[in-house]
Amino acid sequence: MRKIFYAASFIALLSCSTTQNTTKKLGGSNENTNVDLSLKYATTITAKDLGSHLFTYASDEYEGRDTGEPGQKKAVAYLKSFYMKEGIPSPLGGDDYYQEVPASFLNRFVRGKGLKDSENVVAFIKGTEKPDEIVVISAHLDHIGKNSNGEIYNGADDDGSGTVAILEIAQAFKKAADEGNGPKRSILFLHVTGEEKGLLGSKYYTQNPIFPIANTVTDLNIDMIGRVDEKHKGNPNYIYLIGSDKLSTELHNISEAMNKKYTNIELDYEYNADDDPNRFYYRSDHYNFAKYDVPVIFYFNGTHEDYHGIGDTADKINYEMLQSRARLVFHTAWEVANRTERIVADKAQKNDKASK
Repeated sequence: MRKIFYAASFIALLSCSTTQNTTKKLGGSNENTNVDLSLKYATTITAKDLGSHLFTYASDEYEGRDTGEPGQKKAVAYLKSFYMKEGIPSPLGGDDYYQEVPASFLNRFVRGKGLKDSENVVAFIKGTEKPDEIVVISAHLDHIGKNSNGEIYNGADDDGSGTVAILEIAQAFKKAADEGNGPKRSILFLHVTGEEKGLLGSKYYTQNPIFPIANTVTDLNIDMIGRVDEKHKGNPNYIYLIGSDKLSTELHNISEAMNKKYTNIELDYEYNADDDPNRFYYRSDHYNFAKYDVPVIFYFNGTHEDYHGIGDTADKINYEMLQSRARLVFHTAWEVANRTERIVADKAQKNDKASK
C-alpha cells in the first residue's frame, strides 16, 4: 500500500495537535450541566482519525472504488466493518448493512459499459423522542476506478473525504447515545454508490427508501471537503454551501448559527446562485432528496487540479480543514436532530413526488 510511511508519520503529527486542541475546548469537565454537548462530541472528530481512515479507504488496494467492481466491494466491506465494530446498527437489521442496488436499475441510466450489482451502505441511530423523523447524512462511496493504463484514481477528496467524515460523525453520535445523550430524532448514515455514474445510488434510495421520504427531515450531503481550491489558496478556512436556503429558511439559519457558534469557517455561497454555470446544485446526491422537497445542504470544497485525476491522493488532503468541516456538519446535524420542532420546508413546491 503506497505512502504507508508517510501516512504513519503524518497521522502521528496530527494526533499531537488535535489532542491539545480538544483538551483546551473541553476544559476537563464531564458534567452535562457544564458542558456544551454538541461541542463535547464534536471534538471526538479528529484529523488523526480522519487521516487513519482515509489513507486506507483511498489506497491503491481499493482500486478507485468503481461502481460494482472489486475495489468498491472492498470499500463497502470496510464501511460495514467499521459500523459493526463501533456497535452502530443497521436499519435493515442484524449484520445486513447493504441496500442492494441491482445492475438492472443502474444500467437503465448508463450507456455503454454494463454495470454490475452494487450496494448502498446504511447505518442508523434511533432517536430517543421522535424516532420516526429521520436526519440523513450522506456521501458517495464510489469513485471512477482506473484508466486505460491501469493507473488508479484514488478519489481521496472525491469522495473519500465525505465518506470518512461520516464515519467520524457516526462515531460521535454513538458516543453521545452510549452516554445517555442520544439524538431526539433518528440519524441515517447513508453511503451511496454510483454517484459518478449519475447519482444512481441516491436515486435508488429515494425511489426505494428505507424510511418514508415524507419522514426525512433533511439530507446533509458531504461531497469533497478535504482540499482547497484556487480561489481560497490564501485562506483555506472556507467551505462552499449549496442548497441550504433553497427549500428551508430554518435550515439555512441553523447552518449559519452553528458555524458562528462553533467553527467560524467562511461560508462561500458562490455556487448556490440560481444562475451558477457549473450547476453544482444538481450534481451531487442531495439533489435526489431535494427533488422530493427534502431540505438539503451540500458541503463542497470546490474543484482543484487533481479533480478526477490520479493525483487525488490521501497525502494531499488538508486534514485540519477536513476536521473543521466535518465538525460543522456534525453541529448542524446535532441541532436539527435535537431541536423541539422539525424544520419546515417553507420554500418547497409541495409536489407529490414523495408519494410515488
